[in-house]
Amino acid sequence: MILPKFTGSREEQARDVAEALVGLFGEAREEAKPSGYVGGRQEAMEALGKFRVGGYAGSRNKLGGGVSRLSFYIRHGVLGIREVAESVRERFGKSFDSVKFWQELGWRQFWRHLYGQLGDGIYVDREVSKVPLGNGAETDLPKEITEGRTGLVCMDETVRELVETGYIHNHARMWFASFVIHFRKLGWKAGERFFYQHLLDGDPASNALSWQWVASTFSHRAYLFNRENIQENGGMEWCARCTAKCPFDATYPELERRHFTK
Repeated sequence: MILPKFTGSREEQARDVAEALVGLFGEAREEAKPSGYVGGRQEAMEALGKFRVGGYAGSRNKLGGGVSRLSFYIRHGVLGIREVAESVRERFGKSFDSVKFWQELGWRQFWRHLYGQLGDGIYVDREVSKVPLGNGAETDLPKEITEGRTGLVCMDETVRELVETGYIHNHARMWFASFVIHFRKLGWKAGERFFYQHLLDGDPASNALSWQWVASTFSHRAYLFNRENIQENGGMEWCARCTAKCPFDATYPELERRHFTK
């Protein structure tokens, strides 16, 4: 079946796509919502032109920091990694912020090269884990997590933003992955699939290998976070609203003792 040509507003197109999917798959689908991103080369070039690298190094870990939001266009080939890097160099020179931004582009390119070499091997543990992990047998995350019903505001709000917008900040991705892998001991594969299902900039290589990086199956150590990290980089609002007993409210040595001691 070939999808028809869609016309009308973005909201009308989203509705038509949802109806077409029913015809394709023979089952009801959730009502489609238009993305906050607008695709196309012109929009991509405008987004690239608006990006200012100044302050990137110092603010990129903050949820409200100066990240580029170009990953959607890079993922879908509308912007090239070299093209983005050269644009930053031409406009801002070899500043500290430029170099840090290039390093992050380099990671994306590195993941791509590995994907080219490994293929579906990116979905297999690349190394022996450095810490005890869950058995990883789950095919899906529990609904309380995917539906944002854990009672932990920081995790539930991350899921809500992911599902509703198709995007979350990289630091929020790391927190959530660590929560799934190390705090809930669910393994990394179910979480990787959940992200890829919803992320508009979901890149197979970056997604799978980043989850492995958090798990320590493709890094020299596991990634953990604590409440102080969330407050420093995400602000106080989540914690102020949360009434659950916080599993992240501890020092890193204490968290390591709790979760990594066999």
